[in-house]
Amino acid sequence: MYKLDCFYTLNDKTKHINSLRVIKFSNSRILNWTIKLLILGLFGFVVYRQLVAKQDIHQLWLLFIENLSLSSSIYLVLIIALMPINWALETIKWRYLLKEYENLSFVKAYKAILTGVSLSIITPARIGEYGGRLFMVKPENNWKAVIATLVGSFSQNLIHIIIGIIGFSYFFKIVHPIDTWILAATLAISTAFVLLLLLCFFHLDLLENIAKRFPFPKKIKPYVRHLRQLRNYNERELSTVLWYSFIRYGIFCVQYFLILKFFGIEIPLLAAFAGIASIYLVQTSIPLPPVLGVLARGEIALFIWGIFTTNSFGILAATFGLWIINLIIPALVGIVIIFNVNVLKSLGYENET
Repeated sequence: MYKLDCFYTLNDKTKHINSLRVIKFSNSRILNWTIKLLILGLFGFVVYRQLVAKQDIHQLWLLFIENLSLSSSIYLVLIIALMPINWALETIKWRYLLKEYENLSFVKAYKAILTGVSLSIITPARIGEYGGRLFMVKPENNWKAVIATLVGSFSQNLIHIIIGIIGFSYFFKIVHPIDTWILAATLAISTAFVLLLLLCFFHLDLLENIAKRFPFPKKIKPYVRHLRQLRNYNERELSTVLWYSFIRYGIFCVQYFLILKFFGIEIPLLAAFAGIASIYLVQTSIPLPPVLGVLARGEIALFIWGIFTTNSFGILAATFGLWIINLIIPALVGIVIIFNVNVLKSLGYENET
């Protein structure tokens, strides 16, 4: 009788544990889908606010159709073809920075990049890019992926700043000539700033030392130790990453130049690339909320290209067109990928599915 009671008790406990697992699984599924739908909702809202809700979207679309011809379509095809190459280079760069910690396949890393693009659209200063990439790495490597993304982002911004300063100096000189001494002083200050950034980039371990001395709250201090990863990047690796960033920057510039040509905006080659560099410099320097991002890009572009042309609709169409091709299309693919992953498990909050 005693053995029978023990059997029933053990059986009841097993049933209870199984029921708890079912409840936990059900709750996890609900939370997973809630997060995914929230991302989709925010993405839709941001895209609507930045593009669809604009009163002149119809005119921009008509302008696109008007410029779409057999000869101009070559520009469009090239711009679209360069988009996946651009993100492939970012994938290679990120994999290279992460290779010592997790050997991701190219396809999986590419998916991580695209999910990062999706979240970057709905967050200020594109900080969601860091979180989006975590969906494809092991939970124990989340912080390593964040640091790798941080280094890659630093390298890309560094290229934007270096070439941006050169381009802006040339652009300002041809558009609005200034005193030679003022230009020389500006270039000297800019050069000193760039050299300081390069020093920081090639000595990333200095950031760890600075962070250790910074009076962070106790709850944040344990996370500072992850900066030790910065010691593992040597000068050769960082130079390689910088070259990848430079090639990506070249692709950005070519795409921008081609889309200006597509919309019939004719600007001398050197002036065009100097203007593009100036635009990217300003965009890099001013982090904006997602609902204002593309509108601000449009205003910056109008200011720069308005010096050469009165075709304001063509300028806005070029800005929005490049935004759609380079960010919105990849972000839509990223949304599809997010809907096919277990978000909680990817972030380390769920051990069982």
